[in-house]
Amino acid sequence: MKQIDTHRIFNINNADEFEKVALDIFKFQYVNNKVYKDFCIHLKKSPKNVSSSSEIPFLPISFFKTHRIVSTQKEPQTIFTSSGTTQSTTSKHLVPDIKLYEESFLEAFELFYGKPEKFCILALLPSYLEREGSSLIYMINSLVEKSEHPSSGFYLHNLEELHQKLQELEQKGTKTLLIGVSFALLDLAEQFPTTLKNTIVMETGGMKGRRKELIREELHYILKKGLGVDKIHSEYGMTELLSQAYSKGNGIFQTPPWMKIITRDTEDPLTVQPNGKTGGINVIDLANIYSCSFIATQDLGKTHPNGTFEVLGRFDNSDIRGCNLMVL
Repeated sequence: MKQIDTHRIFNINNADEFEKVALDIFKFQYVNNKVYKDFCIHLKKSPKNVSSSSEIPFLPISFFKTHRIVSTQKEPQTIFTSSGTTQSTTSKHLVPDIKLYEESFLEAFELFYGKPEKFCILALLPSYLEREGSSLIYMINSLVEKSEHPSSGFYLHNLEELHQKLQELEQKGTKTLLIGVSFALLDLAEQFPTTLKNTIVMETGGMKGRRKELIREELHYILKKGLGVDKIHSEYGMTELLSQAYSKGNGIFQTPPWMKIITRDTEDPLTVQPNGKTGGINVIDLANIYSCSFIATQDLGKTHPNGTFEVLGRFDNSDIRGCNLMVL
């Protein structure tokens, strides 16, 4: 099958265009991704009997831990890996065209926030910096470079230095983006409470085993109070994807035009949940053309009629029934 024109992906303007590109990418990945094709055959699904994106099978995300999920013969330019304990197997995302990832995260960031040049970007991501292969670090590093602000950069455990930098930027009225992993932002908010009037605070989720897990409302309440902001923004992405969704507050996420969230019944993974009802999050990421664009995650959430969605937590191991039962 011929290659997909990637310009179509980042120029989607409506639901009909999304549907056409999604079906074309499904056909492309069915032909070129052996693991995904075998999975689809197991479910008796193929381009012959799939006529809408809602009928496309979603590959369980755990397959990235056990299989090479690729839709091309090209060698990977980079391999992104998930964080994990020494006992757990990490996911591997083989990326043959890093430019696709760069175009995806830059287009999405500019769509929701404008050009990174407008910001001083400060990153508090210790758990990600302490390992190799993080797609989040790759993205933020690129945004930091594009921001061109002399103070943009990464912080590890030097919270006092970060606090002083934030105060300095506040005094100058500098538009700032502070993006951090949840546990580190909590440490900052508790150890160095402040009031940030010119700073967007964005959490990327995850306690990474460093602190007790909190529900979103509790986490955001503590961060808002400690950092003196009205809203906490959030980023939703993962190793296995090439696209991100963003929330500008209240845990309501929006996707870029080439990404879509569908929720599945937790008992029957082939049944789509209606808007407003909690289910497992399935992601269509059309930028992920050379891997798999249709992924069943282990997150729980619910969708809304306007295309936004919420993330409500994760399946525990006992809850992941049908998803993992559909193995090759």
